[in-house]
Amino acid sequence: MQRVIFTEQYCQPEKLFPFSLTRRIQDIRIGILTIREKWELMLKSGSFDQWNDDYKDNEKSFRIDTNISPGNNWMIHSNVLPTKKIIRHIKKMRHGQFLTDQQSGGIAFRFSDKDVMGLHKIKVNETTSVDEQVKTIQYPWDIFTLNDWAIRQDFELITSGRKSQPVSKTNTVINRNNIFIEKGATVQHSILNADTGPIYIGKNAVIMEGCVIRGPFALCEGAVLKMGARIYGATTLGPYSVGGGEIKNSVLFGYSNKAHDGYLGDSVLGEWCNLGAGTSNSNLKNNVSIIQMYSPSETGNQVAAGKKCGLIMGDYSRSAINTSFNTGTVVGVGVNVFGKGLTPKFIPNFSWGTDSIDRYEFTRAMKDIDSWKQLKNHTINEREKHLLKYIYENF
Repeated sequence: MQRVIFTEQYCQPEKLFPFSLTRRIQDIRIGILTIREKWELMLKSGSFDQWNDDYKDNEKSFRIDTNISPGNNWMIHSNVLPTKKIIRHIKKMRHGQFLTDQQSGGIAFRFSDKDVMGLHKIKVNETTSVDEQVKTIQYPWDIFTLNDWAIRQDFELITSGRKSQPVSKTNTVINRNNIFIEKGATVQHSILNADTGPIYIGKNAVIMEGCVIRGPFALCEGAVLKMGARIYGATTLGPYSVGGGEIKNSVLFGYSNKAHDGYLGDSVLGEWCNLGAGTSNSNLKNNVSIIQMYSPSETGNQVAAGKKCGLIMGDYSRSAINTSFNTGTVVGVGVNVFGKGLTPKFIPNFSWGTDSIDRYEFTRAMKDIDSWKQLKNHTINEREKHLLKYIYENF
């Protein structure tokens, strides 16, 4: 039996707040695919998560102890983005070998049942390294910083050896060979410039009339780009998300909406988020100085994120119409953002408003989340309620 097991043990998931509150690192979307999906495709295997005995354990959680059944196991560090070279190294590894990179640290470990000494205790016989600059995500802004590279990698992985659906003649197209359209997708009367990077249009996705797109760009399965949208690379709209207005170098994980006019730049939105009409964010300070971001794991809860960083919004959060997000704003999980003027730089989990922040009543929050999910033909399930209750009470 062959197993791929992800571990967060040395990846410091707390630095990826707020996205790591509601998911394992390997389920973060960057490029077209999640990190888990990239590894599964390249190793041609399903995957498990290392059992951590915490509130995020689920049916994918796998306990590594002396009762493990025989087989070939790869333990993958959750924040590592795979490449062809890394995969070649991993496939050549022997049991007991640990693959590392001098700058990024651990990448992967191969072991059998004979190497397991106890709960999460595995014997390492040998360390080997890869002669490649390994890319990892450490902080939320790494997601949009690396998204250009990640879209190009995923585009090659997904489309290799396959034929795109034809591009309608109603569109103006630059570099047609760098565009891939899946079955069921609709693209009419738009401008697609793939000279600057690939453009991927997922299954049953829709690009309405009058959109202007510069790659790299990914519109995942079932996602919609509304009329007249202006999209700059490198942007990803995850499955069943909606995009509109002006979007640049941003990632929406899935089921989220930035559907109306307004600007979203150098930003990351989790799942089930909604930005009200006219919402915009600043991504550059007026004095062009380094942006300090809220990060609960850092000394003073602050860390430098570079000169460009917009909005970091956790799952199930939303903003009222005409909200103006400050440069480098971090919004937690389950937040209802409304108020006057620029938002605070940090808005805690389950906040209600921003002028004088109140606590979202939990039962009401669950009811409102369920109402938003029903708009996309989903309902909140018991696992989500359990996870959100834990976050509500502990973070």
